[in-house]
Amino acid sequence: NFERDTNMLLQDKVAVITGGAGLNGLGFATARQMAAQGAKVVILDLDRAKPADAAAQLGAGHLGLVADVTSKEQCEAAAAAIVAKFGRIDILVNNAGITQPVKTLDITGADYDRILDVSLRGTLYMSQAAIPAMRKQQSGSIICISSVSAQRGGGIFGGPHYSAAKAGVLGLAKAMAREFGIEGIRVNCITPGLIETDITQGKLDDAKKAEISSTIPLARLGRATDIAGACVFLGSDLSAYCTGITLDVNGGMLIH
Repeated sequence: NFERDTNMLLQDKVAVITGGAGLNGLGFATARQMAAQGAKVVILDLDRAKPADAAAQLGAGHLGLVADVTSKEQCEAAAAAIVAKFGRIDILVNNAGITQPVKTLDITGADYDRILDVSLRGTLYMSQAAIPAMRKQQSGSIICISSVSAQRGGGIFGGPHYSAAKAGVLGLAKAMAREFGIEGIRVNCITPGLIETDITQGKLDDAKKAEISSTIPLARLGRATDIAGACVFLGSDLSAYCTGITLDVNGGMLIH
């Protein structure tokens, strides 16, 4: 039944989203849209973020697991638990990331480790954990959340180490795309512009928002749902011939 299939772009696919428990974040917005498209969703996050509670909000049949993406062991344990429950992993959204607004000369070694570890090491470790399942089924889609700050050399909030981490994600994803394409595994990136989430909330007053919006062709800041829609596209067969791409979702903030 073609109609049913087109209505549900991710029917019966198993989608794993790191850093997905923040209810106002990109990860949870993506979880919601993927669930609405028929996916079984697994939300991974730190214990304090309560991933099981977030998964429960999606309805029955979804899963929330505690995992710190900077720990290879926890990533592998999560992947094993997902395969044990659902038998497969079709989509991985490497969304977990943290930012810090400091200037170059103020970045400490600890700052560098913290920011790089979550975005870049976490993307590597979780991809390493999920790829064996994708290899076995000879199909899969890995979606890595980078940032417009990687492309334009800094953003509104993130320091240079954040730009470096997110640029690292672009390079890692492209290399993985090249390596695993032969096995039916696609790896793509999304570079969000300025999106209103918990990270930005409270840091921008209305005047500042208006000022930034006036520089963006679509004349508004981004919403978490804007990124979620791009993730659904890259996770679905609509993007079957896309790998190694960087999908800009920034309202035209950066046109290149």
